[in-house]
Amino acid sequence: MDVKILEEEKNRLVFEIHGEGHTLANALRKELWQDKHTTAAGYQMDHPLLGNPKMVVETDGKAPRKAVEEAVSRLQAATEKFRDKVKKEIK
Repeated sequence: MDVKILEEEKNRLVFEIHGEGHTLANALRKELWQDKHTTAAGYQMDHPLLGNPKMVVETDGKAPRKAVEEAVSRLQAATEKFRDKVKKEIK
């Protein structure tokens, strides 16, 4: 997976996530909305199967990169917690 920054301003960040699809993009979008400083978070794909998600994040003053980093960290923690629960139940 590669991330390519397409546009960056004080309160706006647009980037593409190469090699990923709707699953990661939608999870990230939903997690970004958990941040009270996020005023817009969404993504689009030119083709549902072949495209790369293009994410748009807008904030009310918080650095958009910081909002994305924090959302990714929360997703990572939730994924690890889920993995641990599954491992425990499968044993």
